[in-house]
Amino acid sequence: MNWLTNYVRPKIKAVLQRKKETPDNLWHKCKGCGQLIFAKEFEANLSVCTNCGFHDRIQPDERFRSLFDGAQYDCLDLPKTKDDPLGFKDQKKYSERLKDARKKTGDPDAIKVAVGTMGGSRVVVAAQNFFFMGGSMGVAVGDALVTAAKKSVELKAPLIVVTSAGGARMQEGILSLMQLPKTTVAIDMVRSAGLPYLVVLADPTTGGVTASYGMLGDVHIAEPGALIGFAGPRVIEDTIREKLPEGFQRSEYLLEHGMIDMVVPRGELRDILIRLMAMLTNDGEGNQFQRRAAAG
Repeated sequence: MNWLTNYVRPKIKAVLQRKKETPDNLWHKCKGCGQLIFAKEFEANLSVCTNCGFHDRIQPDERFRSLFDGAQYDCLDLPKTKDDPLGFKDQKKYSERLKDARKKTGDPDAIKVAVGTMGGSRVVVAAQNFFFMGGSMGVAVGDALVTAAKKSVELKAPLIVVTSAGGARMQEGILSLMQLPKTTVAIDMVRSAGLPYLVVLADPTTGGVTASYGMLGDVHIAEPGALIGFAGPRVIEDTIREKLPEGFQRSEYLLEHGMIDMVVPRGELRDILIRLMAMLTNDGEGNQFQRRAAAG
């Protein structure tokens, strides 16, 4: 009997096998402080670091679960749009980029719209997905915002939009830029119906999204540390040839300079939104939005 072959080697193989069975996603490394956090603890804390408070990006379904009562909601069927209307190609065909993004996220495009209740009141929520081509705004995103606005008016329910986007989708050229006026008209529909429109600015919110529905809210709430602006800070520095202030275009800087109304941690967001909707739809003298709509 060979002791090394029959005893030692099986023991080593067993140890190596146990190592392979250890899940690869047991830990999460915070992008803010580098701290290792149990993945389950990180997810339970809504993808916010328990050590430094860094807010990581999340997908629409995670967002919906954190906002709606009992994590229950119904996603709306959104209009189907033509893929690659311009036949665009750079290093890769746009149609291929769409396929890759859909496979990665499981979503048809960079936004989802859901209906449910918050604090017992019906609400429509649209959430962008930065993991889908940087949450970029193309025709599909514009059509989804129009659908959300129409559903808001139909249900007489407030509309909440959670933005997270690098701006307009360059692969759709002028068609993506046309979404700016289209979504602006959609938001005006909600306002004309006397309904509140609330915007939650998540990291990042830039470009054409900031220039349209991202900054048309009755109240603008930002998550801590979110990058919010039109052009990025590096582009601005290169243009003006000056060093920008510390924290420029971050939520806290924008709050200090009056561009947004409040900065709210993700764990407190649901309660704040419920309170805001209650205030905006009933001020003790009836619905102020309805009175404003009636006054023209």
